[in-house]
Amino acid sequence: MKLTELLSGIETLRTTGAADAEITSLGFDSRHTTPGQLFFAVKGSASDGHDYIAQATADGAAAVVCERLPETPAPEVAYVVVADSSAVLGTVASRFYGEPSRKLKLVGVTGTNGKTTTATLLYDLFRRLGYKAGLISTVVYRIDDEARPSTHTTPDAIRLNAMLAEMAERGCDYCFMEVSSHSIVQERIAGATFAGGVFTNITHDHLDYHGTFAEYIRAKKLFFDRLPKEAFALVNTDDRNGAVMVQNTAAAARTYSLRSFSDFPCRILENTPEGMLLELEGRQVWTRFLGRFNAYNLTAVYGTARLLGAGCDETLQALSTLTPVNGRFDTLHSPEGVTAIVDYAHTPDALRNVIDTVNELRDGGGRLLVVVGCGGDRDRSKRPVMAQIAAEGADLSVFTSDNPRHEDPDAILAEMTASLPDTGRWLTITDRRQAIRAAAAMARRGDYLLIAGKGHETYQITGDTRTHFDDKEEVRRALGMDTPAQARE
Repeated sequence: MKLTELLSGIETLRTTGAADAEITSLGFDSRHTTPGQLFFAVKGSASDGHDYIAQATADGAAAVVCERLPETPAPEVAYVVVADSSAVLGTVASRFYGEPSRKLKLVGVTGTNGKTTTATLLYDLFRRLGYKAGLISTVVYRIDDEARPSTHTTPDAIRLNAMLAEMAERGCDYCFMEVSSHSIVQERIAGATFAGGVFTNITHDHLDYHGTFAEYIRAKKLFFDRLPKEAFALVNTDDRNGAVMVQNTAAAARTYSLRSFSDFPCRILENTPEGMLLELEGRQVWTRFLGRFNAYNLTAVYGTARLLGAGCDETLQALSTLTPVNGRFDTLHSPEGVTAIVDYAHTPDALRNVIDTVNELRDGGGRLLVVVGCGGDRDRSKRPVMAQIAAEGADLSVFTSDNPRHEDPDAILAEMTASLPDTGRWLTITDRRQAIRAAAAMARRGDYLLIAGKGHETYQITGDTRTHFDDKEEVRRALGMDTPAQARE
């Protein structure tokens, strides 16, 4: 494809070299440059692609999109100077792959909690309705029935458009994707055309990246600000920021709720250890999910399906067959009568929701033991809040490591527990495996053991090293649910 075609209509500040260069691929990582590539010099949080332009051109890049020219441009290479390389990358990637988001209905789900569950359940529901669909989530990427490893909640623009193109080629009618706040401000979704956007909720998270809560909200709102008028914007009106999200959207704003007036209201009629009975649009549906937070997720799924044209009865029937997402309130029952729950809750609001749900289920019977930590190189302000929520909601809390990355795990635990009173109802065990084993050893028949923070993750990150670690495997082993032959060493 010609460079001039890819850049048509894009505002450029300066162009040098052969504007009619033939482009065979796109890239932004100089380590993977191929001959004929259009290389994008993108400024990242850890490095600046402008520092690697010379390496990319030496390895065969035919053209470079950058925000400033290198000191010694290669004479045979075309250089295009723009105001924002990241934004141009998204637009060009969409064009290079034939604008695939226009060939299917792309729905983005954003918010602090519930993105993965909502996007995944939408994918599952529409496949049950007989459609081919794609999924882009924290846990896995899916092109119809093919699963691929997930590297980011929202992948870079090149990989995103490549996958959307594959989905379109395989006949997918829909794609449901998580839209992270990082991806919005980093322009990973620039150039994508959305049929709809869903807002779940917003609480304090990622302040290590965004700096302030106001900037975090602004990042989420930007997604809805950019939705086209043909799209819908479905927001949780029980969250006070739901109205903020759609203040400036051109899309058709719709609402869902459990407590307030909305387009798609939901009532929880029964909440039992086996599931919930919900009322949606005056009809009752039994689901296999637990907890108020899941009622919100299911209502968002229902509302989205209806906005995409699915009928009420067929949607409710499909909704009743859905099962919980891996690592989201994942429940195990030990032979000794202990109920273990593995959940991804890694924000204060998510942890509170899960603890409240367990406390409603146990209804005074048995104790609640919680194992939880906070990740390193991430928002430090939530650490004492997470510890306080666990200490107040559980009978016993064990604070431990959760991907310490480049921080001292003991220092993270010290920050978590610095303001906790010495009640005798909490302790710290740095090693996560030992923490799970200790909590399991203290659990008695009828108790609930919540392992929070990692959910579906199958690794622990220490420094730059990623080692295998699976909470579900560990708790099964600690509760005697795996024989030595079954346990993964």
